[in-house]
Amino acid sequence: MKHYFNQFTKLYCLVLALLCSYGLKAQEADNVFNLDAQLMTRGELRAGGFKADSLDIERVSHFALGRYRIIADYQRSWLNVRLTPQYTGVWGQGSAGVVLYEGWAKMQSKKGLFVKIGRQELTYDDGRIIGNDDWTMTAPTHDVLKLGYDGESHKVHLLAAYNQNAENIDNGVIYYSGGLQPYKTMQTLWYHYDTPKKSFGISLLGMNIGMQNTDQEHPITYYQQLVGTYMSFRPKHWSLEGAFYYQMGKEEHGMNIDAFMASAKLNVKPSVNYILFAGYDYLSGDKYFNVPPDGGIGLVFHDKARGFNAIFGSHHEFYGAMDFFYLSNYVGGFTPGLQNLYFGGNIKPVSGLSINAAYHYYAIATDLDYVNTKTLGHSVELVSSYAFNKAVSVSAGYTFMKGSETMELLNKVSEKRQLHWAWLMMTITPKLFTSTWQDKN
Repeated sequence: MKHYFNQFTKLYCLVLALLCSYGLKAQEADNVFNLDAQLMTRGELRAGGFKADSLDIERVSHFALGRYRIIADYQRSWLNVRLTPQYTGVWGQGSAGVVLYEGWAKMQSKKGLFVKIGRQELTYDDGRIIGNDDWTMTAPTHDVLKLGYDGESHKVHLLAAYNQNAENIDNGVIYYSGGLQPYKTMQTLWYHYDTPKKSFGISLLGMNIGMQNTDQEHPITYYQQLVGTYMSFRPKHWSLEGAFYYQMGKEEHGMNIDAFMASAKLNVKPSVNYILFAGYDYLSGDKYFNVPPDGGIGLVFHDKARGFNAIFGSHHEFYGAMDFFYLSNYVGGFTPGLQNLYFGGNIKPVSGLSINAAYHYYAIATDLDYVNTKTLGHSVELVSSYAFNKAVSVSAGYTFMKGSETMELLNKVSEKRQLHWAWLMMTITPKLFTSTWQDKN
């Protein structure tokens, strides 16, 4: 591990030297400072849908959530620095959830080379594998070094992260669960190409992720890899997106991984105010509960984990608004995969108003001997949003889901209850202060 750290340090110094050689120090321009705020408040009502130890327990909940950020951003021609403290919590919560959501500096040259270091959002392609998952109040960020090149048609990014709970302890080996990120180490290479008119784009992604087991006395970091591609074809009135990713290596208990996912989505835009869409997601799954290599009492042993794990993805955006799948696992961490067939549309009847409706059909991806059907259930989702101006918007949503016996068995959610979820959210993003000045000679 020390070898990898030294190599990344050398790479960082090399790219920094290249930036300077391409005129980073020579670029001078106005200095711009912006101070913005983001206040997001959401009230939710859930009637059913929560996992329970007993299906006889009535699972109804009403609560309000808040997320409040101050965004301080400084820019000049070759430098961008941002600091974003964040508070998140349930209304009335005793303990304050205050963190530094962003804290990064980016240095860039006119030739497209850049270095970005610090705590930052990561979002690539459609956000399915690496996304900011902005719906969740906490939203993930990463302590990472990003090196890259952003050109007109070609983009290349290299990411590197190495996480610890404290400095200078046990040679930096131990990384207890519950940290900011779920991984110990991460290295990612992303390449993207767009045609000159942006009608076709393709991305290639490769990741190496070190996940640590939970044994604090004998910690071991196991490495898993993900490779895949995302493509989009965007003519004038319609678009087609597709993706395929394959996972291999070992999960955090040392079990071999053999998993994949595939997705396709068609968007048809007959006019500027109407969009129709349909898509299908397939995520591979397991037939049995995962058992570590040393076995387990009463469980079937198998030597491969076939449940696909989109670790950094924006799950809420893709697999249903109720977040039954992949935002939280099935009971006991069992993942029999997912098939998600959906269609819907979006309409903008007047300026500032958007109405979205979608239907989802859910099914497991594997053949299980002890269930009568692969079907998990059906859901109907309605979402509407209205922007009063650039700073204030309000949105509301309602989801109805009907589960099957398979859903009840795997997720401990009764299909006999009609599962309802409604929410109302206000987002306020005012610009508090802005200033521009020039360097003195």
